[in-house]
Amino acid sequence: MLIPNTSFDVLEDTRPDDVSMPAFMVSTTRGFLPRMDPIVTLPSEFDAVEDLLQSMPVSTRSGRPGFLATGQLGDEVQKLPDLTETIEKYRGNIPLMNALYRDYSFLASAYLLEPCHMNFMKGEPYGLARSFLPAQLSRPIARCAELTGFKPFMEYAGSYALFNYRLQDPDKGLEYDNLRLIRAFEHGLDPLSSEAGFVLVHVDMVKNSGPIIAGTMSALSALGKQNGADPTVQRKTFNEGLRTVLGAMRKVNAVMETMWGKSKPRSYTSFRTFIFGITSQSMFPDGVVYEGINDGKPMSFRGESGANDSMIPLMDNLLQIQMPSTPLTEILQDFREYRPSNHRQFLVEVKQCSEDLGTKDFALGLDPHYAASADEQKELLLESRRLWVKLLDQVRDFRWRHWCFAREYILKQTSHPTATGGSPIVTWLPNQLQAVMEEMVEIYENVGGQVGPTDLGAECRDIMDLANRQRDTLRKEVDKYCQERGVGVRG
Repeated sequence: MLIPNTSFDVLEDTRPDDVSMPAFMVSTTRGFLPRMDPIVTLPSEFDAVEDLLQSMPVSTRSGRPGFLATGQLGDEVQKLPDLTETIEKYRGNIPLMNALYRDYSFLASAYLLEPCHMNFMKGEPYGLARSFLPAQLSRPIARCAELTGFKPFMEYAGSYALFNYRLQDPDKGLEYDNLRLIRAFEHGLDPLSSEAGFVLVHVDMVKNSGPIIAGTMSALSALGKQNGADPTVQRKTFNEGLRTVLGAMRKVNAVMETMWGKSKPRSYTSFRTFIFGITSQSMFPDGVVYEGINDGKPMSFRGESGANDSMIPLMDNLLQIQMPSTPLTEILQDFREYRPSNHRQFLVEVKQCSEDLGTKDFALGLDPHYAASADEQKELLLESRRLWVKLLDQVRDFRWRHWCFAREYILKQTSHPTATGGSPIVTWLPNQLQAVMEEMVEIYENVGGQVGPTDLGAECRDIMDLANRQRDTLRKEVDKYCQERGVGVRG
């Protein structure tokens, strides 16, 4: 299924047995999840890697303390053979390369941040992480990253979250209670732990992304057939696409709300130590030298962050939400590089297609070109506007909850000033959240959403009342935290 006016193919058949394709390919069925369930078991040549990963977590699968509980991982890594040449034997199997990338990135993060974890366990500041990654880790992760299109450091999709689940019972599929972690740092091999909950809720959210993509494709395709199209049929098809996206986004937000019960705020800061990136972090003042890579020059990567998920960026691009021109938005743009390459291209193509086809103009119908004449067309246009406002509201809901997570899981638990991806905690999320609410207010006013024949109804009025209240609350909260932490309010 091609995005209109492009050659980008969105999969309908994910071809799960085809090992020549990347593990992450956007589809209308599995959405932004990998096109097959992640590979769990490595070939026997990598038994030394598997054994080390099994013995690494603070609490191992058996329940006994692992190397991260005793601070022994650094010594054990030195005993690991360099298996870079063995990787070449399997280079044609891209999903396996993704599994090896996942596993080596877990080892690399744990190795580099182990000293910070030991300080944290003693109630001390993080201090400095290791700044040198030995060849037996640096060369394999660099090679796997090259073959899969990731950066040679832990990422959200390819490593920590979306390629890090297994099914307890394959017949039960992607039901939450059937999900287990493949790799973990702390207690995540226990499915009831906060670490498992943190990761698996993300998987549970993204399993709803297939209809988001299918609805997006339907809406864009309706506009891609403008020449000679019956305007009533076109508007109905467009609205149906938006309605599909809206239903899926509501499910995503409902799953996101379960995070509170499945991953406790006071538990997050302990396993969070291992998912910090290198960029803009006090633990890595001079970056990290990868032995045998980049001519020995230090490198920095943003690393793992839920901000690298592709669902909300897709909404931003489809709905043409304008972000302010600030350094905080530049960080948002930098995060784009930390996604699977197929996801990155898809988001770029949707953005360009939505702009080229005038999706926002069509939805709102303010341009005389899209003016409705017949009664049926007028009602369909009002429905387009309602759906547009409701979709913006789902983006607001997602970002508001993300801000609430940051407040309760991070700001109230630690004074460390940056999130795992290196963004400033107090101001970065509000930068995007404020932009969405401003967009909602502007659009609602422009379409005359609460007066006369253009009234969008009680549900949209309630939506806008909430958005206005949250806009005021957000400003007060950000000002409060900025003042307490000595942070510039506007970042």
